[in-house]
Amino acid sequence: MNETNYSRVTEFVLLGLSSSKELQPFLFLIFLLLYLAILLGNFLIILTVTSDSRLHTPMYFLLANLSFIDMCVASFATPKMLADLLVEQKTISFEACLAQIFCVHLFAGGEMVLLVSMAYDRYVAICKPLHYMTIMNRRVCIILVVIPWCVGFIHTTSQLAFTVNLPFCGPNQVDSFFCDLPLVTKLACIDTYVVSLLIVADSGFLSMSSFLLLVVSYTVILITVRNRSSASMAKARSTLTAHITVVILFFGPCIFIYVWPFSGYSVDKVLAVFYTIFTPILNPVIYTLRNKEVKAAMSKLRSRYLKPGQVSALIRNVLIM
Repeated sequence: MNETNYSRVTEFVLLGLSSSKELQPFLFLIFLLLYLAILLGNFLIILTVTSDSRLHTPMYFLLANLSFIDMCVASFATPKMLADLLVEQKTISFEACLAQIFCVHLFAGGEMVLLVSMAYDRYVAICKPLHYMTIMNRRVCIILVVIPWCVGFIHTTSQLAFTVNLPFCGPNQVDSFFCDLPLVTKLACIDTYVVSLLIVADSGFLSMSSFLLLVVSYTVILITVRNRSSASMAKARSTLTAHITVVILFFGPCIFIYVWPFSGYSVDKVLAVFYTIFTPILNPVIYTLRNKEVKAAMSKLRSRYLKPGQVSALIRNVLIM
Protein backbone atom coordinates (compact mmCIF):
# COMPACT_ATOMS: atom_id res chain seq x y z
CA MET A 1 0.00 0.00 0.00
CA ASN A 2 1.49 3.34 -1.00
CA GLU A 3 1.84 6.30 1.32
CA THR A 4 -0.97 8.31 -0.29
CA ASN A 5 -3.50 5.73 0.80
CA TYR A 6 -2.43 6.18 4.41
CA SER A 7 -4.02 9.62 4.72
CA ARG A 8 -7.25 8.88 2.86
CA VAL A 9 -9.48 9.00 5.93
CA THR A 10 -9.95 12.59 7.10
CA GLU A 11 -13.04 12.03 9.25
CA PHE A 12 -14.76 9.31 11.21
CA VAL A 13 -18.43 8.39 11.53
CA LEU A 14 -19.69 7.97 15.09
CA LEU A 15 -22.44 5.37 15.21
CA GLY A 16 -23.68 6.80 18.49
CA LEU A 17 -25.80 5.16 21.15
CA SER A 18 -28.68 4.02 18.95
CA SER A 19 -29.52 3.82 15.25
CA SER A 20 -33.26 4.22 15.95
CA LYS A 21 -34.46 7.60 14.70
CA GLU A 22 -37.54 7.37 16.92
CA LEU A 23 -35.40 6.85 20.04
CA GLN A 24 -32.88 9.63 19.38
CA PRO A 25 -35.08 12.63 20.39
CA PHE A 26 -35.87 10.85 23.66
CA LEU A 27 -32.16 10.17 24.26
CA PHE A 28 -31.38 13.80 23.44
CA LEU A 29 -33.79 15.05 26.11
CA ILE A 30 -32.59 12.58 28.74
CA PHE A 31 -28.88 13.24 28.24
CA LEU A 32 -29.38 16.99 27.94
CA LEU A 33 -31.05 17.01 31.36
CA LEU A 34 -28.31 14.78 32.79
CA TYR A 35 -25.57 16.98 31.35
CA LEU A 36 -27.14 20.15 32.77
CA ALA A 37 -27.47 18.40 36.13
CA ILE A 38 -23.77 17.45 36.01
CA LEU A 39 -22.71 21.03 35.32
CA LEU A 40 -25.06 22.48 37.92
CA GLY A 41 -24.28 19.93 40.65
CA ASN A 42 -20.51 20.07 40.32
CA PHE A 43 -20.46 23.86 39.90
CA LEU A 44 -22.57 24.14 43.05
CA ILE A 45 -19.99 22.12 44.99
CA ILE A 46 -17.15 24.32 43.71
CA LEU A 47 -19.10 27.47 44.56
CA THR A 48 -20.01 26.15 48.01
CA VAL A 49 -16.44 25.18 48.88
CA THR A 50 -14.95 28.46 47.68
CA SER A 51 -17.58 30.70 49.30
CA ASP A 52 -17.71 29.13 52.77
CA SER A 53 -14.60 29.65 54.90
CA ARG A 54 -15.48 26.62 57.05
CA LEU A 55 -14.89 24.42 54.01
CA HIS A 56 -11.43 25.82 53.29
CA THR A 57 -9.78 22.56 54.33
CA PRO A 58 -7.67 20.07 52.35
CA MET A 59 -10.53 17.55 52.02
CA TYR A 60 -12.93 20.05 50.47
CA PHE A 61 -10.17 21.60 48.35
CA LEU A 62 -9.61 18.18 46.78
CA LEU A 63 -13.36 17.65 46.49
CA ALA A 64 -13.75 20.91 44.54
CA ASN A 65 -11.00 19.79 42.17
CA LEU A 66 -12.76 16.44 41.72
CA SER A 67 -15.93 18.32 40.77
CA PHE A 68 -13.98 20.34 38.21
CA ILE A 69 -12.54 17.18 36.63
CA ASP A 70 -16.02 15.61 36.61
CA MET A 71 -17.27 18.60 34.63
CA CYS A 72 -14.40 18.08 32.18
CA VAL A 73 -15.07 14.34 31.90
CA ALA A 74 -18.70 15.02 31.06
CA SER A 75 -17.92 17.85 28.63
CA PHE A 76 -15.31 16.32 26.32
CA ALA A 77 -17.89 14.15 24.50
CA THR A 78 -21.43 14.87 25.72
CA PRO A 79 -22.03 18.11 23.73
CA LYS A 80 -20.95 16.33 20.54
CA MET A 81 -23.17 13.36 21.40
CA LEU A 82 -26.15 15.66 21.95
CA ALA A 83 -25.55 17.40 18.63
CA ASP A 84 -25.25 14.06 16.82
CA LEU A 85 -28.60 12.92 18.20
CA LEU A 86 -30.22 15.72 16.17
CA VAL A 87 -28.49 15.08 12.82
CA GLU A 88 -28.15 12.16 10.42
CA GLN A 89 -24.47 12.57 9.52
CA LYS A 90 -22.59 11.91 12.76
CA THR A 91 -19.10 12.72 11.53
CA ILE A 92 -16.04 13.96 13.36
CA SER A 93 -12.79 15.17 11.83
CA PHE A 94 -9.57 13.26 12.38
CA GLU A 95 -8.14 16.13 14.43
CA ALA A 96 -11.26 16.39 16.61
CA CYS A 97 -11.16 12.63 17.09
CA LEU A 98 -7.59 12.85 18.36
CA ALA A 99 -8.65 15.73 20.62
CA GLN A 100 -11.35 13.55 22.18
CA ILE A 101 -8.85 10.74 22.75
CA PHE A 102 -6.46 13.24 24.33
CA CYS A 103 -9.16 14.63 26.64
CA VAL A 104 -10.65 11.35 27.79
CA HIS A 105 -7.29 9.97 28.90
CA LEU A 106 -6.15 13.30 30.38
CA PHE A 107 -9.27 13.70 32.51
CA ALA A 108 -9.86 10.04 33.35
CA GLY A 109 -6.19 9.47 34.20
CA GLY A 110 -6.15 12.64 36.27
CA GLU A 111 -9.28 11.65 38.16
CA MET A 112 -7.80 8.25 39.04
CA VAL A 113 -4.76 9.85 40.64
CA LEU A 114 -6.85 12.58 42.29
CA LEU A 115 -8.88 9.85 44.01
CA VAL A 116 -5.58 8.50 45.34
CA SER A 117 -4.75 12.00 46.62
CA MET A 118 -8.12 12.12 48.37
CA ALA A 119 -7.43 8.72 49.92
CA TYR A 120 -4.07 10.00 51.21
CA ASP A 121 -5.84 13.00 52.72
CA ARG A 122 -8.27 10.71 54.56
CA TYR A 123 -5.38 8.48 55.68
CA VAL A 124 -3.58 11.41 57.28
CA ALA A 125 -6.79 12.81 58.80
CA ILE A 126 -7.79 9.50 60.43
CA CYS A 127 -4.50 7.75 61.13
CA LYS A 128 -2.47 10.85 62.11
CA PRO A 129 -5.05 13.39 63.28
CA LEU A 130 -2.70 15.36 65.54
CA HIS A 131 -0.33 16.09 62.64
CA TYR A 132 -3.02 16.57 59.98
CA MET A 133 -2.73 20.32 59.42
CA THR A 134 1.06 20.14 59.56
CA ILE A 135 1.27 17.38 56.95
CA MET A 136 -1.58 18.60 54.75
CA ASN A 137 -0.31 22.16 54.42
CA ARG A 138 -1.06 24.42 51.45
CA ARG A 139 2.03 23.31 49.52
CA VAL A 140 1.16 19.62 49.88
CA CYS A 141 -2.45 20.25 48.81
CA ILE A 142 -1.30 22.01 45.64
CA ILE A 143 1.11 19.15 44.89
CA LEU A 144 -1.69 16.60 45.38
CA VAL A 145 -3.71 18.46 42.75
CA VAL A 146 -0.87 19.11 40.28
CA ILE A 147 0.36 15.49 40.27
CA PRO A 148 -2.94 14.09 38.85
CA TRP A 149 -2.82 16.56 35.94
CA CYS A 150 0.83 15.71 35.25
CA VAL A 151 0.14 11.95 35.37
CA GLY A 152 -2.93 12.41 33.18
CA PHE A 153 -0.92 14.41 30.64
CA ILE A 154 1.89 11.82 30.51
CA HIS A 155 -0.67 9.03 30.21
CA THR A 156 -2.65 10.64 27.39
CA THR A 157 0.52 11.63 25.52
CA SER A 158 1.73 8.03 25.62
CA GLN A 159 -1.67 6.84 24.39
CA LEU A 160 -1.72 9.31 21.50
CA ALA A 161 1.78 8.21 20.51
CA PHE A 162 0.28 4.83 19.63
CA THR A 163 -2.38 6.38 17.39
CA VAL A 164 -1.24 9.58 15.73
CA ASN A 165 0.96 7.85 13.12
CA LEU A 166 -1.35 4.93 12.35
CA PRO A 167 -2.52 4.75 8.71
CA PHE A 168 -6.30 5.04 8.24
CA CYS A 169 -7.35 4.32 4.69
CA GLY A 170 -10.51 2.22 4.82
CA PRO A 171 -13.25 1.74 7.42
CA ASN A 172 -14.06 4.89 9.36
CA GLN A 173 -17.07 3.94 11.51
CA VAL A 174 -16.52 4.14 15.27
CA ASP A 175 -19.11 2.12 17.19
CA SER A 176 -19.50 4.61 20.02
CA PHE A 177 -20.59 8.18 20.70
CA PHE A 178 -17.00 9.43 20.95
CA CYS A 179 -13.57 8.43 19.68
CA ASP A 180 -12.51 5.74 22.10
CA LEU A 181 -8.91 4.73 21.50
CA PRO A 182 -9.33 0.92 21.26
CA LEU A 183 -12.17 1.32 18.74
CA VAL A 184 -10.29 3.85 16.59
CA THR A 185 -7.12 1.74 16.60
CA LYS A 186 -9.02 -1.23 15.12
CA LEU A 187 -9.81 0.88 12.03
CA ALA A 188 -6.16 1.26 11.02
CA CYS A 189 -4.95 -0.31 7.76
CA ILE A 190 -2.26 -2.35 9.46
CA ASP A 191 -2.24 -5.13 12.02
CA THR A 192 -2.74 -3.36 15.36
CA TYR A 193 -2.57 -6.39 17.64
CA VAL A 194 0.67 -5.27 19.31
CA VAL A 195 -0.46 -1.64 19.47
CA SER A 196 -3.76 -2.70 21.06
CA LEU A 197 -1.89 -4.72 23.68
CA LEU A 198 0.31 -1.71 24.48
CA ILE A 199 -2.75 0.53 24.79
CA VAL A 200 -4.48 -1.92 27.12
CA ALA A 201 -1.27 -2.42 29.12
CA ASP A 202 -0.77 1.35 29.50
CA SER A 203 -4.34 2.10 30.61
CA GLY A 204 -4.56 -1.11 32.60
CA PHE A 205 -1.35 -0.32 34.51
CA LEU A 206 -2.59 3.14 35.50
CA SER A 207 -6.04 1.82 36.43
CA MET A 208 -4.81 -1.16 38.43
CA SER A 209 -1.94 0.65 40.18
CA SER A 210 -4.28 3.48 41.24
CA PHE A 211 -6.94 1.00 42.31
CA LEU A 212 -4.48 -1.08 44.35
CA LEU A 213 -3.15 2.05 46.07
CA LEU A 214 -6.72 2.96 46.95
CA VAL A 215 -7.47 -0.54 48.24
CA VAL A 216 -4.38 -0.51 50.46
CA SER A 217 -5.09 3.02 51.71
CA TYR A 218 -8.73 2.40 52.58
CA THR A 219 -7.92 -0.97 54.14
CA VAL A 220 -5.49 0.71 56.54
CA ILE A 221 -8.01 3.48 57.21
CA LEU A 222 -10.86 1.04 57.86
CA ILE A 223 -8.71 -0.97 60.28
CA THR A 224 -7.85 2.24 62.14
CA VAL A 225 -11.49 3.31 62.28
CA ARG A 226 -12.56 -0.12 63.49
CA ASN A 227 -10.11 -0.02 66.38
CA ARG A 228 -11.42 3.35 67.56
CA SER A 229 -14.93 4.15 68.73
CA SER A 230 -14.90 7.87 69.39
CA ALA A 231 -17.45 10.33 68.00
CA SER A 232 -14.91 11.62 65.49
CA MET A 233 -14.57 8.13 64.08
CA ALA A 234 -18.32 8.02 63.46
CA LYS A 235 -17.92 11.08 61.27
CA ALA A 236 -14.92 9.47 59.58
CA ARG A 237 -16.97 6.37 58.75
CA SER A 238 -19.59 8.51 57.02
CA THR A 239 -16.91 10.28 54.97
CA LEU A 240 -15.21 7.00 54.10
CA THR A 241 -18.47 5.53 52.82
CA ALA A 242 -18.76 8.36 50.31
CA HIS A 243 -15.12 8.04 49.19
CA ILE A 244 -15.24 4.26 48.75
CA THR A 245 -18.54 4.45 46.85
CA VAL A 246 -17.06 6.95 44.39
CA VAL A 247 -13.96 4.79 43.91
CA ILE A 248 -16.07 1.72 43.10
CA LEU A 249 -18.32 3.64 40.71
CA PHE A 250 -15.37 5.14 38.83
CA PHE A 251 -12.94 2.24 38.69
CA GLY A 252 -15.49 -0.49 38.00
CA PRO A 253 -16.24 0.53 34.40
CA CYS A 254 -12.65 1.64 33.68
CA ILE A 255 -11.12 -1.63 34.80
CA PHE A 256 -13.77 -3.63 32.94
CA ILE A 257 -13.09 -1.75 29.67
CA TYR A 258 -9.30 -1.67 29.71
CA VAL A 259 -8.28 -4.66 31.80
CA TRP A 260 -10.94 -6.91 30.23
CA PRO A 261 -10.45 -5.96 26.56
CA PHE A 262 -12.51 -8.81 25.09
CA SER A 263 -15.92 -7.47 26.08
CA GLY A 264 -18.50 -6.71 23.40
CA TYR A 265 -18.86 -3.27 21.87
CA SER A 266 -22.42 -2.89 23.19
CA VAL A 267 -21.18 -3.55 26.73
CA ASP A 268 -18.33 -1.05 26.26
CA LYS A 269 -20.83 1.55 25.05
CA VAL A 270 -22.96 1.21 28.17
CA LEU A 271 -19.90 1.40 30.41
CA ALA A 272 -18.63 4.46 28.51
CA VAL A 273 -21.96 6.20 29.18
CA PHE A 274 -21.64 5.22 32.82
CA TYR A 275 -18.23 6.79 33.46
CA THR A 276 -18.77 9.87 31.26
CA ILE A 277 -22.33 10.69 32.35
CA PHE A 278 -23.51 8.84 35.44
CA THR A 279 -20.33 8.94 37.54
CA PRO A 280 -19.96 12.76 37.24
CA ILE A 281 -23.60 13.23 38.23
CA LEU A 282 -23.46 10.74 41.11
CA ASN A 283 -20.30 12.19 42.70
CA PRO A 284 -21.95 15.46 43.89
CA VAL A 285 -24.92 13.49 45.24
CA ILE A 286 -22.73 10.99 47.09
CA TYR A 287 -20.47 13.61 48.65
CA THR A 288 -23.31 15.90 49.77
CA LEU A 289 -26.03 13.42 50.72
CA ARG A 290 -24.44 12.38 54.02
CA ASN A 291 -22.16 15.37 54.57
CA LYS A 292 -23.72 17.74 57.09
CA GLU A 293 -21.05 20.41 56.61
CA VAL A 294 -21.62 20.65 52.85
CA LYS A 295 -25.41 20.61 53.24
CA ALA A 296 -25.23 23.37 55.86
CA ALA A 297 -22.95 25.45 53.62
CA MET A 298 -25.33 24.97 50.67
CA SER A 299 -28.28 26.05 52.79
CA LYS A 300 -26.36 29.14 53.84
CA LEU A 301 -25.49 29.84 50.21
CA ARG A 302 -29.11 29.41 49.14
CA SER A 303 -30.39 31.75 51.86
CA ARG A 304 -27.83 34.34 50.82
CA TYR A 305 -28.48 34.36 47.07
CA LEU A 306 -31.93 32.82 46.71
CA LYS A 307 -34.10 34.58 49.24
CA PRO A 308 -37.85 33.96 48.73
CA GLY A 309 -38.55 37.63 48.01
CA GLN A 310 -35.75 37.80 45.43
CA VAL A 311 -36.94 34.64 43.69
CA SER A 312 -40.53 35.94 43.51
CA ALA A 313 -39.35 39.28 42.13
CA LEU A 314 -37.20 37.52 39.55
CA ILE A 315 -40.14 35.36 38.41
CA ARG A 316 -42.41 38.41 38.13
CA ASN A 317 -39.81 40.27 36.06
CA VAL A 318 -39.46 37.32 33.71
CA LEU A 319 -43.24 37.01 33.29
CA ILE A 320 -43.64 40.74 32.63
CA MET A 321 -40.93 40.64 29.98
